[in-house]
Amino acid sequence: MKFPNEFSILIGFLIILVMAGFSSPQKKTKKLSRLQEPRLAPLPESEWTQRQANFLNPLKNSSGKVLNVFATLARHPKLVEDYSPFIWYILREQTLPPREREMLILRIGWLCQAEYEFGQHTIVGKQAGLTDEEILCITKGPDDPAWSEPEAALLRAADELFHDAIISNATWKILTEHYEEKQLMDVVFTIGQYNMVSWMLNSFGVQLEEGIPGFPEGPERKKSP
Repeated sequence: MKFPNEFSILIGFLIILVMAGFSSPQKKTKKLSRLQEPRLAPLPESEWTQRQANFLNPLKNSSGKVLNVFATLARHPKLVEDYSPFIWYILREQTLPPREREMLILRIGWLCQAEYEFGQHTIVGKQAGLTDEEILCITKGPDDPAWSEPEAALLRAADELFHDAIISNATWKILTEHYEEKQLMDVVFTIGQYNMVSWMLNSFGVQLEEGIPGFPEGPERKKSP
């Protein structure tokens, strides 16, 4: 069957458009700046209800202050009451050793550019045995020569979940050689939990407390992950 010349040109143009649509990567959103002041401010103690006080009082530090993240979450008592058991499981009860847990948290915090999360877990990470040099290397990623094979696989799992929403077969295979089934599950849930926390911190504009470190100084400090 013979088509008029103009019709053939139109068909060819449509085919090119369709093929370009299938082969083009999904358009990414513009990189957004982080907030320099809160959208949702930490709830001052003078405004606590009894329900909020029941949650926040046990979280006061030695100077009687509550971290900004908890004082912000307390604005939604029902949410925080139901969510807290999972938070505490990931932080205190999970099957991964504390050092590996903190590596995952710091890596996903870096990938999300959640400076509050990275700063708080810099302190917790040091308590779990990470050095300043290792924390800086976490910002460089799994290919840094500082890491052993299982450590690199942990960091790569965070990268793959962040970018692709799945751990690759190659990374999973390495992890299975070093971690038990429950630990593998906790790898995924730890990364997922602190990915969500990063969304919250960034979107609500939770600000670092005075004296808490942010991102480490070094060659990776100003680079996007």
